[in-house]
Amino acid sequence: MRLDKLIEKQLKTSRKQMKRLFLMGKVQVDGQVVYQENKNVDSRIHQIDINGQRLFTNDKYYLLNKPQGVVTANKDNLSTVFDCLHTEDYRQDLVAVGRLDRDTEGLLLLTSNGQLNYDLIQPKKKVDKVYEAIINAEVTTKDMTIFAQGIKFIGGATCQPAKLEILSATPYESHVRLTIREGKFHQVKKMFLATGKKVIYLKRVAMGPITLGDLSVGAYRELTQDELLLLKDYFR
Repeated sequence: MRLDKLIEKQLKTSRKQMKRLFLMGKVQVDGQVVYQENKNVDSRIHQIDINGQRLFTNDKYYLLNKPQGVVTANKDNLSTVFDCLHTEDYRQDLVAVGRLDRDTEGLLLLTSNGQLNYDLIQPKKKVDKVYEAIINAEVTTKDMTIFAQGIKFIGGATCQPAKLEILSATPYESHVRLTIREGKFHQVKKMFLATGKKVIYLKRVAMGPITLGDLSVGAYRELTQDELLLLKDYFR
């Protein structure tokens, strides 16, 4: 949560009063005076003291193993990722961090922390997104080189270099792992189409330091304290 919004909400200050607290050096995070009003904080990983008073946040962070057939949207005529949550866990301020196509399954973060959501999906933040895929043809070392150079789509758009690993391959089907740092529309599918191949199954298994692990398809859980600490560098 943004520090300025947290102060205004919990201390019931006016905008002017909130700014004065910053100017007077009364705002501390982890024992250090800060002047950045829009700094993103969470009391589970930060110590937030305002004029000697400890403040606490209540943002939520869920890890969902998104099933196929579910859309990444807040509202839709079809089933959405938020329909996977129990009623008591749903909040209107929850957003999905990035998106997964309807027929793609795997790791999806849901959070009420809008600033963290924004920072995790920015290409300049270089947050790795790792996918495992089944391809309808043999993937070769030549494909690995092409992906490492940056795939060029029909129309001229070029993807950033990506790491392609071959887990197994036959002339008829391949199992691969792909690491990218962007999130263009249907990006993984288009990358393979550019090499004359088709993705027949796609699953995201990691995003930044967070991994899917053995979470069942359709299941979700809150991020652990250790996982939140891994994300601390993305709070700015």
